[in-house]
Amino acid sequence: MWKKTFAVLLALFLLILPNQTLAEGWGFSKKKDGSVPDVGRYGPMIEKYDGFYADPSGDPVVYLTFDNGYEQGYTGQVLDVLKEKGVPATFFVTGHYIESAPELLKRMAKEGHLIGNHSWSHPDFTKVSKEKMKQELERVDQAVKELTDQEVMTFVRPPRGTFNEKTLEWAKEFGYTHAFWSLAFVDWETDKQRGWEYAYRSVIDQIHPGAVILLHTVSQDNAEALSQLIDELRKRGYSFGSLNDLMIKQMVPAPVWGL
Repeated sequence: MWKKTFAVLLALFLLILPNQTLAEGWGFSKKKDGSVPDVGRYGPMIEKYDGFYADPSGDPVVYLTFDNGYEQGYTGQVLDVLKEKGVPATFFVTGHYIESAPELLKRMAKEGHLIGNHSWSHPDFTKVSKEKMKQELERVDQAVKELTDQEVMTFVRPPRGTFNEKTLEWAKEFGYTHAFWSLAFVDWETDKQRGWEYAYRSVIDQIHPGAVILLHTVSQDNAEALSQLIDELRKRGYSFGSLNDLMIKQMVPAPVWGL
């Protein structure tokens, strides 16, 4: 009997114990030659848990994703452009965003965009327990379900891009797929906006087939550059996919989806 009791207590202890594994910060050297950035050992690490950072097929498709920690007044403009251009996107939201901008959240879902999980309170997942991480994700999931008709939340983007082997494992266990990115730039500093041309050029200089593009909706530069950016990418032969499309590619053999 005591062995069973000990096993139960040990399991509970491990569940609430903070994650002690070394923290990793997502990052890579930017490329301007049209190729997918090399993320080194991070690639096999996230693939082990079904995560992704780009579409490896080589197809001229890109994926727009936005992180929404709080509302700065530009998301409506972003949604207007996406609607006008017929482009899908994924918005990774926090609890603060859900509570402060519920109508924008509803609009995202109504207009066919995916809503992803960016945690409730934006903690460093590598510094919290498994149970705490689960609570953070479930709270966002439930709140989105209550406000929209999106029944399934598939994708998670870790706050600050911080992760490790354990958080990847836990997310997969909770039913989530980590969605990292292969193209980003410093766009979140609201007091250091540089004009739409800066945002436009930052994306164009790094663009490559299969890019998962990370943008922040707090950026006025991004909102004002988005229309021109979409037009230019289409001129260059790119189309725009959703992360669901990318997931299908990951799961289905190329000869099938390539038909």
